[in-house]
Amino acid sequence: MSAFRTPRSHMDRLRDRITEGDMGRVADEALRVLRSSRGSWGGGWEQALDRLRELPAERRRELLHALADRFAQAGDDTEDRCRHLVLCGLISEGLDDDPLAAERGRALDDLARRQTFWHAARFDALARAELAAGRPLSAPVVAVVRRAALDAYRADDLLTLARQLTDPALNVGEAWADQALRDATTPDWQALLRHALTATASKPTAKWDKGARALLDTLGADAVREKVLSWLALAGRPRTLPLVRREWEPDVDSAYDPYNATALRGLAWLLSLLPPDPGTARALGTLVETSLKKVAGIGPRNPKVANAGVIALARVESEAALAELARLATRVTYKPTAKLLDTALETRAGALGLSREEIEELAVPAYGLTEVGQAAYHLGEATALLEIRGTRAVLTWRNAAGKPVKSVPAAVRRDHAEELKDLKTAVKDIDKMLSAQSERLDRQFLARRSWPYAVWRERYLDHPLVGTLARRLLWTVDGTTAGFADGELRTLSDEPLPPGTRVELWHPVGHEPAEIVAWRDWLERHGITQPFKQAHREVYLLTDAERATRTYSNRFAAHVLRQHQFHSLAAIRGWRNKLRLCVDDSAPPAMRELPQWGLRAEYWIEGDGEEYGVDTTESGSYLRLRTDQVRFYPIDAPENWAHCYGGEYTMWLTPGQRRVAPVPLKDIPPLVLSEVLRDVDLFVGVASVGNDPTWQDGGPGGRFREYWRSYGFGELNQSAETRRLLLERLIPRLAIADRCTLQGRFLHVRGDRHTYKIHLGSGNILRTPNDQYLCIVPKSDPTAPGTGYLPFEGDRMLSVILSKAMLLAEDTRITDPSILSQL
Repeated sequence: MSAFRTPRSHMDRLRDRITEGDMGRVADEALRVLRSSRGSWGGGWEQALDRLRELPAERRRELLHALADRFAQAGDDTEDRCRHLVLCGLISEGLDDDPLAAERGRALDDLARRQTFWHAARFDALARAELAAGRPLSAPVVAVVRRAALDAYRADDLLTLARQLTDPALNVGEAWADQALRDATTPDWQALLRHALTATASKPTAKWDKGARALLDTLGADAVREKVLSWLALAGRPRTLPLVRREWEPDVDSAYDPYNATALRGLAWLLSLLPPDPGTARALGTLVETSLKKVAGIGPRNPKVANAGVIALARVESEAALAELARLATRVTYKPTAKLLDTALETRAGALGLSREEIEELAVPAYGLTEVGQAAYHLGEATALLEIRGTRAVLTWRNAAGKPVKSVPAAVRRDHAEELKDLKTAVKDIDKMLSAQSERLDRQFLARRSWPYAVWRERYLDHPLVGTLARRLLWTVDGTTAGFADGELRTLSDEPLPPGTRVELWHPVGHEPAEIVAWRDWLERHGITQPFKQAHREVYLLTDAERATRTYSNRFAAHVLRQHQFHSLAAIRGWRNKLRLCVDDSAPPAMRELPQWGLRAEYWIEGDGEEYGVDTTESGSYLRLRTDQVRFYPIDAPENWAHCYGGEYTMWLTPGQRRVAPVPLKDIPPLVLSEVLRDVDLFVGVASVGNDPTWQDGGPGGRFREYWRSYGFGELNQSAETRRLLLERLIPRLAIADRCTLQGRFLHVRGDRHTYKIHLGSGNILRTPNDQYLCIVPKSDPTAPGTGYLPFEGDRMLSVILSKAMLLAEDTRITDPSILSQL
């Protein structure tokens, strides 16, 4: 019953026991207080502790030994043991008795394996007792005290202790910090680390920069760059000293140590004061991405460090830094960091008198490529050929005789190690930039951009890197559509197209179906694989149902989506969205602002379910969403909001604002309507639970069974219809063509055991007899060997369907036990 007593009732009992003079009974009552307070010595419980500490020294010594005799009652739980030891330590301050010294050392070692501790538990008293006994604290113990102090609230003793613990300079347990501590062997290097730890503001001040420059002058810019870049290369790796993670705690081993994170910010700022170097820009860009990587239970690993990386890049006056900012702007979806990137690019554009779009175009480096997609490097007698194939850079080698060799020549490894390292780094940089530029180009359809012909050729068609993408796309030159083949721009009839005046990116909206098919044939004839869907791009025209509803589309309503996957996809496609939490809160719909058109697109969504742990993550965010209407509003119209649980969206009006009606769908430009609906189709096609082959049981409680079957085997959406048309052309070329037929919504594959039907939308499979469901979970990066030419990249579901078809056509060769058990 003592667990339900109040501090006052415990005080009364404790006072009675003290009056009786039996220190054994006082110890028992003190331990009851400890259990009732759950180890907290704040609030009313502080009075009980004060009463014990006011006892005369001899009485406290008796009490200390009585508590030591009862230490076994704490059991094996680390926190219970620490609480018992804290009580002993606080009572014994000023005494020379230390009966539990060995137990305290072991408890501190256990405590050091935790991310932090609750400051009100006063575990810092254990550390102070060790120091008072003349024993230095181990580095892991110092680390946990520092981490706890960062979360402390009005815990002066803990904060004071943490400030006194200056050695080691960083917390141990992270690969980068461990290496930095090994490298910082002199007072000057130690001073650099300690200066980095003062980077607590949102951006560096003039005073901070002055101190940093003094250290750089002492240590040397080159030496600092070399060491700091080697440290940052280790940031984000799993902890070298794993921490104990309790069931409800986030994945702390994948997070940054919060104390060391401040030093990472300082090191990023420090790099921006060095002379510009491509390696510096690359390292800062990687630090931004690493710091925004999602960690379970936390979200982005450490946005403050990511922001420091952006600020540092913005302070570096170099083409490499500008290129890194532009690349990150296409990849970063975390809103505060994305806003910083936008500001940095806008500022740089304003300084140069250019538009934001022009800055992004001019920021793309050539990476040493001397021709479009090609470069040759002579290293001794060997030659390295760097070639861009699709969206990947490939490095091949030739020997002194000019003959291809399969691996890097030994002489190159021996005599040109640094040049080889630079080449391999360039390959990685090119791969990253190609992906970023492909995404940027894919978003140009709604940008309403056009270019003077000469500018376009320089920045796109003939650019050593961007040209590898631009030459696989279709363009409109003064109203004439053209593609690049056999070294020239050519028309549909393969006639060379002379230079023109203005150039635009071609889109199938507004073109006759026969012309679109003809350009698909042209791409196939020239063996061109587009970096994303363009000639095969889905076109979404207004339907009769949408004409009837007038102001909204229900085409993508009543779907169930995985919220976090939808959230990521929306950010990549330029939509603004707020994660729905299972709390009493409201949120706007997912929105994409289209400033060039004066419009805002909205996709109405709501959280699904109400049971924590089943319908939500541990942090309370919904696992799934239900979808509703797509609407368009003027871009400056007040926002609609709805409760996260669901319910009607209503326009949030501030004083003086009036309700604004949605724009009728018939008034939306066809290109805008098509591209917005294509985005929403992508969200559904990728994030729908109907795509999950393991959900044949209908998910939690089976409540999604009907939806799963209707989506997984139902009518095809526009994207799946495009996939069907493409498969009609691809199947005759496959090695398994005689075993495949397209019928309605399915690709039928005849194996030796059964015949299978693969749905063209979800990739789900039914097998004979009786359309029995067959669960095959695709690999994270499915491949379909033997498919030959594909006209575009990026359709993962197409690859899934083809890989499943290849597997099932030879079903007698299947060895996977999980599949065999279903056959």
